[in-house]
Order: sequence, then structure tokens, then C-alpha cells
Amino acid sequence: MIATPENFSEGLVITLVGYSIVFSALVTLFFVFNSLSKVLNTKIRNRLRKEGKHEIADLPNIDVTGEETAAVAMALYLMTDVHDEESGVITIKRDSKTYSPWSSKIYGLRRFSR
Repeated sequence: MIATPENFSEGLVITLVGYSIVFSALVTLFFVFNSLSKVLNTKIRNRLRKEGKHEIADLPNIDVTGEETAAVAMALYLMTDVHDEESGVITIKRDSKTYSPWSSKIYGLRRFSR
């Protein structure tokens, strides 16, 4: 397709529509993630009040700190760290194989008579 001024206007429209869709999706995701923490904090406060822990539920900040999150993440990583200990010794065991027609070269050297 040859680029002409008519094609530039169509390309500009497609570009602007694409950018606006992506930008609106990002703004929507921002508001969803921003409000998600508030909704979760409200649910936690209500659960604490139902359990009778009003003094904890009435605290202004019941969020988990970054240090606590890092400590839990490190503990989970170390708990699930399942790696085998390698000995570092490499051994090669040679097997004595019997004749196999799959590795034989004589079948490729046939003469075809006419």
C-alpha cells in the first residue's frame, strides 16, 4: 500500500482511537486498584468488629507494613526452597550395546541394479 495523504488521516484516526482505548483502560485499572485497598480495609475492619476486637478495628492504620510483607515473603521462599544438593561428581557409564539396525551404515550403501 502506498502512503498517500488520504491514508494518513485514516492512520491518524486509528492511532488516536488506539491510544485513547489504552489510556482509558489504564485509568480504569488505576481507580480499581486504588479503591481495592479501601474495600479490603473496610472488610477487615468489619470482620474485626464481629470478632469483638474493637480496639484494633478503630485504629487509624491497620495496614501491613512493607517490612512485615518482606519478612513473610522471605519465610515462604525459604520454606518452599526445594533444591536437590548436587554432588559435583560427574560419572559417565558406558553400556555395551548389542547390534542395532538403526545405527547401521550398511543399509545406506546398497546398489540398485537395473
